[in-house]
Amino acid sequence: MRKRQQSQNDEPSPVSQAPGGNQRPNTCCFCWCCCCSCSWYVLQYIWYLIQYRNEDRGENAGRMAHTTKMESIQVVEECKSPTAEEVISWSHNFDKMMNSPAGRNLFRDFLRTEYSEENLLFWLACEDLKNEQNKKLVEEKARNVYEDYISILSPKEVSLDSRVREVINRNLLDPTPHMYEDAQLQIYTLMHRDSFPRFLNSQVYKTFLESTESPTIDS
Repeated sequence: MRKRQQSQNDEPSPVSQAPGGNQRPNTCCFCWCCCCSCSWYVLQYIWYLIQYRNEDRGENAGRMAHTTKMESIQVVEECKSPTAEEVISWSHNFDKMMNSPAGRNLFRDFLRTEYSEENLLFWLACEDLKNEQNKKLVEEKARNVYEDYISILSPKEVSLDSRVREVINRNLLDPTPHMYEDAQLQIYTLMHRDSFPRFLNSQVYKTFLESTESPTIDS
């Protein structure tokens, strides 16, 4: 009896014990199913977590620490200081504010506080693409816009419906300067309806308005 127990202890175990008592073959450290596809998805997920964690280590939290390829187009737009009348007029007309470089800069400052700056950056990138005539540059910028703001792997992915995404995927086969127009309009509408009302009630807008009015008061 003792020899039998000893021989059983000396035999190597051909299987690993899974949780719940089920026996499964030895697998890699990533999964129990031992399939290549499962390991690939796990590795992709780990890669994404590493990228997101690295962004959190920057000065700003989350997505704001990520710099996109198209963001270098205009870090801060050059513009003249607006008058108090201009700043007040923005509150009545979103289109007028978006047509003003100073208005866009201020609105961008606000969006940054809400971690939604990518909406305006995407809109600016689309405007830049529409002004491009060189075919090679069109293809390059169109691809950069996709990687920065459309891809589900991007930390600055904008919110678009499935219909618009399908149109973009088709247009990628033959990029044009206006291939993102539907997506651009959707994001523009989102900023107008969702972010703009909060912007007008924000301290960012109120403080800026006061700074433009103060010289008039002092005089």
